[in-house]
Amino acid sequence: MRLPFTVIAISYAVAIVGLVVIPGADDQGNPYYFSIFDAFYFVTYTATTIGFGEIPYPFTHAQKIWVSMSIYLTVVGWFYGIGTLVALLQDKLFISELAMARFRRSVRNIKEDFVIVLGYNDTTSQIIRKMIDENLRVVVIEKDQQRADYLMLEGFIPHVPVLVSDVHTTSSLEDAGIKSRHCKGIISLFESNVLNLRVTLASRILNPNIKVAVKSTTDDESENLYDAGANIVENPFALISSQIRMALEGPSLFKLENWLYKIDSLESKTFFIPQSEIILCGYGRLGEKIYDVFKQKGIYPTVIEKDKIKLRVAKNDGVQNIISGNAEDKYILKEADIQNAKLIIVATNNDTINLSIISTVKKLNKETVIITRENELSDFSIFSNAKIDHIFLPSQILIHKTANAIMNPLCDRMIKILNEKDEKWGSTLLSRLIKTISTSPLIIELNITKEKAPEVYNYLSDKTNKLNLETLTSSRHDRHMSNNVVPLLVIREEKDIILPNIDIELKCEDKILFACDENAKNDLDYVINNVYEFHYIVTGVEKKYFDKFVSRG
Repeated sequence: MRLPFTVIAISYAVAIVGLVVIPGADDQGNPYYFSIFDAFYFVTYTATTIGFGEIPYPFTHAQKIWVSMSIYLTVVGWFYGIGTLVALLQDKLFISELAMARFRRSVRNIKEDFVIVLGYNDTTSQIIRKMIDENLRVVVIEKDQQRADYLMLEGFIPHVPVLVSDVHTTSSLEDAGIKSRHCKGIISLFESNVLNLRVTLASRILNPNIKVAVKSTTDDESENLYDAGANIVENPFALISSQIRMALEGPSLFKLENWLYKIDSLESKTFFIPQSEIILCGYGRLGEKIYDVFKQKGIYPTVIEKDKIKLRVAKNDGVQNIISGNAEDKYILKEADIQNAKLIIVATNNDTINLSIISTVKKLNKETVIITRENELSDFSIFSNAKIDHIFLPSQILIHKTANAIMNPLCDRMIKILNEKDEKWGSTLLSRLIKTISTSPLIIELNITKEKAPEVYNYLSDKTNKLNLETLTSSRHDRHMSNNVVPLLVIREEKDIILPNIDIELKCEDKILFACDENAKNDLDYVINNVYEFHYIVTGVEKKYFDKFVSRG
């Protein structure tokens, strides 16, 4: 726009100078000269073709001649400028730059903790919703303009800035605020291991302090991503097989895991898995993981697979009972003894095939337990209405796991601990939670830092002060009464203290995971942030507002 503005400025200057120099005449016939302001005012409404007449006096012939020339000069300049402006507003590069400027401004204006999400789809959309519900801001980078438009139409509140760009470029990550002190993490859940690896490496270089959460589908990929510096590597197939193993070993542990994921309550229906006469349809990445779980328990399912490469992999893995064929075919299912099967696991990567297999199975054996894999979130209503005993949705599991690991790291740590425990331990904890609190306890993560728990931190900063966990579980209305709280985990100097005793002494920087009810949560919020409530909980004496003035005196 430099040239159009220059043309307009020069045409204005020439017209104004002429009007100032050329003499006019007043109503008495005396010479009259335009001031610079009067000349500018006249040229302004003349050049824009508004028209207002000859002011303050009728023009002389010399003025009329000059004004006539000025009209052609300035109007042509205006048309040239407007035409250039319209062309510029239609220029894709210019529009892109304006959008980039708005995006950068939106990111700079975020003064709260936020996470960068790479790519927008059904999975990341739900992750974004979960994070917003937990008061965590989100910034998105999406390569496809149409998907970015869909995100804008969602109308997330607070606003989710979206940058249309390649997700793996350093400049895009910097524009998205990866170097900001408010940026707490980045999520990359692409199918491409190479792309996830590239994002991990770039993120580690740009900001070593953020959490990097990425997706993996094989053990080798997971190892490479951890080596590259990823903090959270989620393999949905490994997660599903882990849940099956947990259900086999201990239904109580499975209930606890779903509760920690905020998927279900502690009184949810027990996930029952028969341990004999099992058919596994599909020996892909998921089928392989599931077979390994059963194999470790001395259970050997009958595998149905039609892909020659996967059949070869199954044979190399030592699978004992393999049937080559299409599991949709009732004759193949009969060959696998579907009539006597207690459990069938449908684990192909095609939802249509999975539904077809399920339909055939129900005709041949209505008593068999059906577990299936659902690949697309959009098919959820179809699967949920198919009366299937249990549905594993990799995308949904990935949503819960990733969001939990970013927003609730102590919960994620507790879930990993559950995987190392037995059913007796899980059953005892489950009973304790239900008896002490309810079937739907709340989960609280407390970090004893200056920002998160100022009163506790200030008190413990004085090494002569002692504070135990029981104090924080007391009622702020009567410190001699305990709230309904079950401490689940204390992390101190990266060491886990599982189900700590209530009398454990706390230290600065401790991280504590509680299960409690709403009343206990409210009391704890008051105590850790309010000097008067904290003083009462610790000393049993009500602290008065004017005490500080008295002590100063």
